[in-house]
Amino acid sequence: MSHAAPALAITDAQRAALEMIAKSQTASHREVQRAKVLLMAADGLANEWISKVAGVTPGTVRAWRTRFAEEGLAKLGTVRPGRGRKPGIPQSKIDEIVELTRKSKPEGHTHWSVRTMAARTGVSPAQVQRIWAARGLKPHRVDTFKLSTDPKFEEKLIDVVGLYLNPPEQAIVLCMDEKSSIQTLDRTQPSLPMKKGRGETMTHDYKRNGTTTLFAALDVATGKVIGSCLPKHRHTEFLKFLKTIEQQVPAGLDVHLILDNYATHKHANVKAWLAKHPRFQLHFTPTSSSWLNLVERWFRELTDKALRRGAFHSVPDLIEAIEDYLAANNTSPKPLVWTATAESILAKVARGRIALQAVKQN
Repeated sequence: MSHAAPALAITDAQRAALEMIAKSQTASHREVQRAKVLLMAADGLANEWISKVAGVTPGTVRAWRTRFAEEGLAKLGTVRPGRGRKPGIPQSKIDEIVELTRKSKPEGHTHWSVRTMAARTGVSPAQVQRIWAARGLKPHRVDTFKLSTDPKFEEKLIDVVGLYLNPPEQAIVLCMDEKSSIQTLDRTQPSLPMKKGRGETMTHDYKRNGTTTLFAALDVATGKVIGSCLPKHRHTEFLKFLKTIEQQVPAGLDVHLILDNYATHKHANVKAWLAKHPRFQLHFTPTSSSWLNLVERWFRELTDKALRRGAFHSVPDLIEAIEDYLAANNTSPKPLVWTATAESILAKVARGRIALQAVKQN
C-alpha cells in the first residue's frame, strides 16, 4: 500500500456538513460517496485504500481532494462542464416533441401517447416520457371545468362564501341538496370475501331494484346532517323536508339554507310556506356551481363509503344503508371547513374567462 497522503484540511463546520451528507437518505449516491471519500481523506487515509473502500478509482479520489481544496463545499454537488452524461437527443428534437404535444394530435386519435409520439419523432418511448415528465406534460389526462354564466354570479358567490367564513350569530347554516335517483343495485351473484393476497370481489353486472332520493342538509358548523329518503324530488317532497328541518332545528335559531337553483326550490307553494316561516332564509348558489355547496362533498363520501360497493335487494335495504351511514356520521361528525375567500375565487374565475376567450379567438 502507498504511503498515506497528507490529511485533507477541513474545518469543523465542513466536517459537520460532510457527515450530514454522508448519512443522508435523500442526497444522490454520488454526493454521499464523495462526502465519505473526503471524510476519509481528512482522517489521513491513503488514496488507494480509500478508493477500494468507496468503490472509485484512485484518480477520482485525488480529483475530489484537489477540487475540495480549491473550492470547498460551495460546488460539491455540481458537475463541471464537459463531464457527466451527454444528452441523448438534441435540443431541437426536444422542442419538436414539446411543440407537437401542445399544439397537435396524432391522426385518428384524441391525444398523444408515448408510443405514438415516439413513432412520430423517431425517439424511444422512454425518452418521450422523460421529456414530458420534466415539463409537466400529461396528454393522457383531461380535467373538467365549467364557468358559470349566471349574471348574478359574483353577488351569489359573495353571499354563500360569506356564510361559510362569517356565519351569523343565533343562526344555523345548512348546505342542502337532493341526491336523486339513487339506484338499488344488487349483484347477480354473491360477492367473494377478502382473503390473503386478494381483495373482495364482486360481479361487474347488477340488477336494478328501484330508486330513492336522499334529501340532506349539512350543518356547516358541526358536520351533522339532517337527512330523509323520499321517493321523488318534487316540490311536495322538498316541502316535506323543510318541515323536517323545522322540527329538528332548535327554536330561536334562524335557518340559512344554501341550495341550488332547481325549479322545485322556487315553487309557489314553497314560497308560500317560507312566507309563514320567516326564520328560513334561502341562499342560492350560482348556476353551474355545485362545487360551492359543501353537501356535494358529503354526498361523494356517502357514495364511496356506503353505496358503491353495496348490494341491495330492495329499496328498503338501500334506505337502511343510507340511514346507517347518517347515524354513524352524526355520532362523530366532522365539519367540512371552507377556506377560500370570495376574492381568490373571483380572481381565479377571471383568469379562466380570459383563457377561455383566448381559445375561442384562436
